[in-house]
Amino acid sequence: MAFVAFNSLFLIIFVLSALVQYNDVDVFVWLTIYLSAAGMCAAAFRDNPAVHWLPPFVFAVSLIWMISLVQGMVGVASMSEIAASLGMQSNAVEEAREVGGLAVVNLWAACLIYRQRRRLREQS
Repeated sequence: MAFVAFNSLFLIIFVLSALVQYNDVDVFVWLTIYLSAAGMCAAAFRDNPAVHWLPPFVFAVSLIWMISLVQGMVGVASMSEIAASLGMQSNAVEEAREVGGLAVVNLWAACLIYRQRRRLREQS
């Protein structure tokens, strides 16, 4: 029951995150990652073995992307700048927020991977 609630919450978060990308410069890249994350949530409801590859794929892409962003922003933006306003203040602040979005995608993808592996162990 807790899984259904959390998976529903993350599905809603990912769909809403995709919807607010309309004014972003790289809108299609972000739509792709957020809608892929929403897709992995939808697939997890059905426990469809045909798409068990999706959470590991989303995890790997978001992790690599997050690492590449972090390397360029270390020490450039403070936490107060990141949380101060939703408007774009600088590239560093924007990238820090992007890392946060990718971290949420990464976290839930890791949870779904763990759940898949646990279910496979239980079946064997």
